[in-house]
Amino acid sequence: MHVSQLKQSKFLTRADVGTGALVTISEVFQENVAKEGAPEELKWCIQFSELEKPMVLNSTNGQIIAQITKQDDTDNWKGAKVVLFDDPSVSFGGKLVGGIRVRAPRGQAAKAASAPTTHGPMGKPIHRQMPAQPAPQDQAESSEPEGEEPF
Repeated sequence: MHVSQLKQSKFLTRADVGTGALVTISEVFQENVAKEGAPEELKWCIQFSELEKPMVLNSTNGQIIAQITKQDDTDNWKGAKVVLFDDPSVSFGGKLVGGIRVRAPRGQAAKAASAPTTHGPMGKPIHRQMPAQPAPQDQAESSEPEGEEPF
């Protein structure tokens, strides 16, 4: 048994999502997240079609989902697919504690990168093609020492 199983949570935890879970947003709502007997503490939560527990929505994940869906209004997130994953680099109170992060499904991220949308006059979307990327250098032409990855 993992120590995280000692405490049952009614909300998603990083142990629930592991290395990745593709999910569909079904609802965004407010929920009291206060411990039993404590004063009410309302937070925004997201329910996913594939999971029983909702996820408490923090500002970072909310901003990421808004970018993925291209929608600032959470009422328009229903039906969007996202990937939830355990990110050990999440910090809280200045300490690394780990937590759940959100990203676009891989195919969706590639589509979004190929044709970004910007808004022109009157808020109408303008689709622009990304400039062609230069072909990768041949191994013989590479200035990197063999066996080392450029970072």
